[in-house]
Amino acid sequence: MTTSPVDDTTTPDTTSSVDDGPKFDVGVDDVPACVGGGGGLDFSYIWIANSPQGTVSKIDTQTLTELGRYIVRPDSAGSPSRTSVNLVGDVAVGNRLGGMAKIYAQEDRCVEGNGIPGIQTSTGATDILPWGEDECLAWYTAAPGGRNQQRPVAWTSGVFDEEECAYVEQKIWSTASMQSSAGTVVALRYDGDSGVIEVELPVPEISTGSFGPYGGAVDANDDFWFHSRDAGSPHPLVHVYGDGSGYEIIPVPNPVVPYGITIDSQSRVWLAGYQGGIGRYDPVAGTWQTVAGVTGLGIQEDAQGRMWMAIYPWGTTGVVAFDINTMATVATYDMTGVAPQSRGISIDFDGYVWMVDQTDSAWKIDPDTGTWERYQGLTGPYTYSDMTGWGLSLVNTG
Repeated sequence: MTTSPVDDTTTPDTTSSVDDGPKFDVGVDDVPACVGGGGGLDFSYIWIANSPQGTVSKIDTQTLTELGRYIVRPDSAGSPSRTSVNLVGDVAVGNRLGGMAKIYAQEDRCVEGNGIPGIQTSTGATDILPWGEDECLAWYTAAPGGRNQQRPVAWTSGVFDEEECAYVEQKIWSTASMQSSAGTVVALRYDGDSGVIEVELPVPEISTGSFGPYGGAVDANDDFWFHSRDAGSPHPLVHVYGDGSGYEIIPVPNPVVPYGITIDSQSRVWLAGYQGGIGRYDPVAGTWQTVAGVTGLGIQEDAQGRMWMAIYPWGTTGVVAFDINTMATVATYDMTGVAPQSRGISIDFDGYVWMVDQTDSAWKIDPDTGTWERYQGLTGPYTYSDMTGWGLSLVNTG
């Protein structure tokens, strides 16, 4: 029988020796010297959703310390899942049951608004402020039309303004739909500063069931790519034009059933299939390459041209890496019996591979040795999108 992955005390626990220094040069010399943050220039965080708690955790990737935990919907019952980090480190968090929130990464950008002098914001896993009191919550926007499915979340790069020495015009792409209601899928583009929905583009061909559109990523042109788990084979890959003017639907080759999605450094779209294999789509050539029989969930490329994927099905745990050009396997680290399950994947700005399980932990893995450290103290974590911002920095050519 084929199974489908369920979608549904805070002390770092470490083992082995992984911290031998950064694993790659993040290319900071190519970034204007005045730019602070950027998720690795001055700091590096990973943002992981605690779905059943209705919160998101901010974890320092170097110290494995949780620096804050934030409610991301007024009722704390949105079941957050996907997170996306922009080029200055701020995070957008999508709630599965509808609603988008933005949180500032650095306190100096937070805004006084609760009437108490100074900035009030969370400082750790147990310091969760009530809704409306945390002043690092930039904004919250409900899903349009009462839609109750919202999963894909992806920032655009924006434009670097040399006068202001800052990235401006950053947008967020997402989708929303009504569960099991045909014709309700819309692609959404938010203004990153205000949370206002600027584009609401209907995509009626995409069916909805239990999940709706599932994963999304943005390319170097700020175009948005997302896929759906609900549709039957061939599953659709949707390419939404960055200006919001339209879209195209590209069939995913059988038997790939997509789960994770990312854009590689060559602007190709990768799909991690939890059934059937993995797929890579070249939008210039309009062609697919697939690897049959290798299945997984979260997926992201590192700076060495290795595409890392969380291993699936249940019962096997760990990460596997592929050469982004040949698609050949170049590394496999089996964590069966150590990690309870492998779910999300992201790369931090020192080159380590982060794997998020769905129990209570995030695992920081040395890509060269397979040794690991563990942050334990999450609450039903579920995140496999660009939770550090590394994926966006990889495709940013501005």
